[in-house]
Amino acid sequence: MKHINIESIEQMGSRYRANFFNTISGFKSANLIGTNDNFGNTNLAVFNSVVHIGANPPYLGFILRPTTVERHTYENIKENGLYTFNHINENIIEKAHQTSAKYQKNVSEFEACGFEEEYLNNFDSPYVKESKIKMGLQFEEEHFIKANHTILVIGKLLHAYLDEKLISNDGSIDLTEAGTVTISGLYEYLKPTKLKKLDYAKP
Repeated sequence: MKHINIESIEQMGSRYRANFFNTISGFKSANLIGTNDNFGNTNLAVFNSVVHIGANPPYLGFILRPTTVERHTYENIKENGLYTFNHINENIIEKAHQTSAKYQKNVSEFEACGFEEEYLNNFDSPYVKESKIKMGLQFEEEHFIKANHTILVIGKLLHAYLDEKLISNDGSIDLTEAGTVTISGLYEYLKPTKLKKLDYAKP
């Protein structure tokens, strides 16, 4: 087994190191975050850092890279206070990945990448119509991470939309049946395979 220490890590090329550390943490979630500003200009961007924060109350978070350049998703969230998470499924991988390109703020990735905006129940941020599991969130708080100048953005889940058949009797969602994909690193998309479902563990 190869041993990689901090000295060898520091000698890695920047792109090699980015790929290494974006895969060593394991498979990551694959979501499109939909936002809009107060003038109705929409934005859509792929994120692989959406995480569960808590169930009661229902909070989800994501990591935003340093704001040393324009971050349209972050700017819109701070302006509007609302945003959406939309699972990427196997039918929209190529279009979803294209949203990671650096479009100008006045260009909507919905239109540029071939997605349809969807507005539901008077929620003033766009969902991705092609997504099979989608959530509407309200900005709650943010935490600046001094170690690398990233930001943990936390939102409260206000709405969720998915096919009722995907929800098990115990409340868990069958992501495999939904076709939800996962991300390894920055550019590789995978389809999970269900191995087994175990009971709640007790001593």
